[in-house]
Amino acid sequence: MTPIELRERGPARSVALPAAVGQALAASGLVEATPDPWHPGQWRLKARRKIGAATVIAPDGQTIALHIAPKLPISRLLFLLGYSLDPKGWRADEVQLGEATDLLPVLARLFARQADTALRQGLLQGYRATDETALVVRGRIREAEQIRRYHGRMIPLEIAHDEYTTDIVENRLLRTTVERLRRLPGVDHDVRGGLLRLRLRLGDVTPIGRGQRLPAWRPSRLNARYHHALRLAELLLRGSSVDHLPGEFTVSGFLFDMAKVFEDFVTTALREISTGPCVLQAGHHLDEGGAIRIIPDFVRYTEDGTPAVVADAKYKAEKPDGFPDADLYQMLAYCTALNLSDGHLVYAKGEAEHTAHRVRHAGITIHQHALDLARPPDALLDEIGALALKLGI
Repeated sequence: MTPIELRERGPARSVALPAAVGQALAASGLVEATPDPWHPGQWRLKARRKIGAATVIAPDGQTIALHIAPKLPISRLLFLLGYSLDPKGWRADEVQLGEATDLLPVLARLFARQADTALRQGLLQGYRATDETALVVRGRIREAEQIRRYHGRMIPLEIAHDEYTTDIVENRLLRTTVERLRRLPGVDHDVRGGLLRLRLRLGDVTPIGRGQRLPAWRPSRLNARYHHALRLAELLLRGSSVDHLPGEFTVSGFLFDMAKVFEDFVTTALREISTGPCVLQAGHHLDEGGAIRIIPDFVRYTEDGTPAVVADAKYKAEKPDGFPDADLYQMLAYCTALNLSDGHLVYAKGEAEHTAHRVRHAGITIHQHALDLARPPDALLDEIGALALKLGI
């Protein structure tokens, strides 16, 4: 196994890699990968916005272990993740971080603790729709399937019924997260032991297969004790992926997109403060024909449903070749379509300065705000409060 250590948006590293492996990394989007012009046989690797760990396996069995460290301290990053999951519940200070420098083992410890708390009263049970072949009627007969398979014969029977079981979505999400975290390198011995005990308690539950879409669960009074663990499980499972790359390469791991982490935190925090109706990822159209769809991150509405405030969270200013001010053009389109005179772009500090741009002949002002993510949680939430006042929400 070849270990490669990178830092989020840090300097590029030159690493000796076979051409096929370098090309697969370039195609994966995990990192920027280009042939090193000064050292034949080596590739320059640079981390983008993703952080975490991933393993790339070549068809011949060669393995590349990527580890991408975040710019932010682990405690601050964990707070952003936690606030997005549940503003009124889970917080980063629930974990004794000490000198932790690696996000994933910390998340594994937190999940083990949350899942253990959820399961102390036993496994949640519920009804699950089940289709099966049987010799007696139970539930209802699936007539179309019975005719298709047996052409009029009455036995065996294709039936559908609701089964009261522990093999429900909530437990399947926990079991799947346990299985994937157990294979994560760097997890402390005591945490690994806790995950093994959780696996035994969830032994009769079916894990979700690799590549399958995550089933949806609904918060309710009945599964309230599972809420924290399930939200963390979803976070981890969304970051866990298996993709097939060119040349039958496979990539697996736990990766988090910092742009999405930042967007989720900002929009969730603004929604919590808002005194009026607001929608995250609100769908609108730029043109009258409804052919060009726009999806602002945050829109606050008046009581009659008229857009009143629009904001977009941008972890990093986008400056593609030929369009160095792409974020401003995007916000101009939002303001035009929503008939607003002001639009707001929210950046992480260091990516943009506090400023405003008055658009010529349009009567539209685009405001740029910057949040200092290095500040303590309470101070950062105070910044969000000040931002909400500027937005008028």
